[in-house]
Formats: sequence, structure tokens, C-alpha cells
Amino acid sequence: MRNWRFRVNSLKSIISLFVVGVTLSFAVAACSAGNNTASNSASPGGGASPVADQKKDIELTLVAYAVPKAAHDAIIPKFVEQWKKEKGQTVTFKQSYGGSGSQTRAIVDGLEADITHLALAADTLKLVKAGLVNPDWNTKVPNDGIVAKSVAAIITREGNPKNIKTFNDLTREDVKWVTANPKTSGGARWNFLALWNSALKSGSDEAKATEFVTKAFQNVAVLAKDARESTDAFAKQGQGDALINYENEVILAKAKGEKLEYVVPDLNISIDTPLAVVDKNVDKHGTREVAEAFAKFMFTPESQAEFVKLGFRPTDEASAKQKENAEKFPPVKTLATIKDYGGWGEVQTKFFDDGALFDKIEAAK
Repeated sequence: MRNWRFRVNSLKSIISLFVVGVTLSFAVAACSAGNNTASNSASPGGGASPVADQKKDIELTLVAYAVPKAAHDAIIPKFVEQWKKEKGQTVTFKQSYGGSGSQTRAIVDGLEADITHLALAADTLKLVKAGLVNPDWNTKVPNDGIVAKSVAAIITREGNPKNIKTFNDLTREDVKWVTANPKTSGGARWNFLALWNSALKSGSDEAKATEFVTKAFQNVAVLAKDARESTDAFAKQGQGDALINYENEVILAKAKGEKLEYVVPDLNISIDTPLAVVDKNVDKHGTREVAEAFAKFMFTPESQAEFVKLGFRPTDEASAKQKENAEKFPPVKTLATIKDYGGWGEVQTKFFDDGALFDKIEAAK
């Protein structure tokens, strides 16, 4: 009987100890989970990130199309200095440059950009569609998100031996020219639209404009991956009689001592390039605070002066009217905008989606 009671009491003791142990385990786990939630959460409203709170050094990834790299290289150190002074953090930047279309696809496929500066809003809208950028991206920064703008220029050989002055000259049988590919380069889509706009503003209907652009692209000597490659093909490899590129690219090259001749056609289009914070990634990285601060810094007069210095046209009228800027940038008599053609959603579908007008033009070559 004693043995039975002993065994019963022992069993009760073991069960009691097990219950206490399980209770303690749940308590510890709950405390641990609570601590992890507090340390890993980012403010959904875009407040100070955990990284900023802890005063750790921080890294931002800037993914952009090829053209504005020189401007970014001048602006980034200014922001880094200001942020260090105000917040006590050292910000470093990882940068990636390439064709705007290629860069957009890379981000959708997993390149974790915190900030983008792409060649056209159509590419930013692809990031919105992919759930990476919030639909109200252009309301979070000044100027509807347009951080830099230019126009299309035609670069010619020294002395302009073919006497190329307008986009119409690119359809001549004796002229070969170079451009990036609109399927991989946002900048090249602007080139295409400059031609299309020139035809329509000259009085053509859409059927005639299609014939005009088709004829022009039949004269393309090199269809490069991006704006940089098209410039190299023309300037370094001697391909073609002319090159369509951004006016700012020409101004920057001339400032570096290159001997380039170019014309800015009177019928032109405003090349507007947008900046956006990649919301999904900055929340994942805990970098929203610094990313948004950098985005806004890009629109300050100090940063905008760097864009102008490197050949981008001023984004505000007051700066455009300043004497030094008025002398630097030839006036354009008829300047269209993307809104004249229904915005990038409509333009992308009509001209550049698979099977759209550009593909048909290429198939007809």
C-alpha cells in the first residue's frame, strides 16, 4: 500500500513539474516574440525607421537609367554630408545603371532598389503594377515626381556634312543614324516619340506619321541597348551620320572637351524623368526615413543646380528664365509633353508593348 501511495505521489509530482515547465516555456516564448516584433517593425506611416533610431550606418540602393549618373555622383555626397550632420548617420549608396526598361525588369525580378530614377513614368507604373511602389508615388515629392528634364537633340559629324537639321532629315536615303532600342531603353522611347511628334506637328495624320517613323527606322545603323551604348557606337566606333540623344548628354560631353556638333529641332518633346521611392523595399530594409529624405533632397535648388550644370533643362520657369540658362539652352518653338498623347499608360500600349506599333515597324524593315 505504501508503495502504491509512493508511486501515486511521485506521479503527481512529475505531472506538476511538467505543467510548470510548459507554462514557463510559453511565458518565455511570448516575451521573446514580443521583443522581436518591437525590434523588427517599421512605421507603416513612414516614420523613423529602426535603423535610424539605432543610429547605425545605413545603405541605400539607387537604381537608375544610364544618363543621369553624373548628376547623381555630384548630388549624393552633398546629401551624405547633410544627413551625417543632422542625424549622425553615415549613408552609403549602392548604384546600378542601365537601360530604363532593363532596370525596371531587374527590380521586378528582385533587385531591391530603395529609390529609382527612371527614364519615363511608364517604367515607374510597371513597379506600381508589381506592387513595389504605391500608386500615389508622384504626390510624395515635388513637381509630380519629375526630377529632371531634357529635349531630344540630333548629334552630327563635325561640320555636319549631311546638313542634318530636323528629324525629317533622318528619313533621307543618304543618312544613317544611331539610337538606343525602345524595347530596352526608356530614353529610346523618347527618341521614337520625338519623331512621331515631329510628323504629327508637321501636319501628318497617324497613317502618314507611321510611314514617316518606319522610313526613319529603316535608316538606323545601330539599335543599341541603352543611351550610353548608342553614344559609344556613334562617337567611338564611328557608326552612322547622326545620333538622337538627350540634349543634356551632348552638353555634358562638350563640357568634358569632346568636339560635338548638334541641333535641337524646333518641333520637340519634353523628356521628363521621374524619381520614386520603392515602398515595399524601404519598408523591408527599414530605410524609408532616409530614402524619402534623399528623394526630397533631389528637388532642392542645390540638387537641381547640379542637374542644370550637367545639361538638364531647369524644371521651373524662374530658373529657365535666368540669363545663363536662357543662353545655355536653345529655345524650342513647339514643345510637346507626354500628356499630349494620353500619358504613358496609353503611349506604352499603343507604341511599345509586345506586338504594338514599334514591333510592327521593326518587322517591316
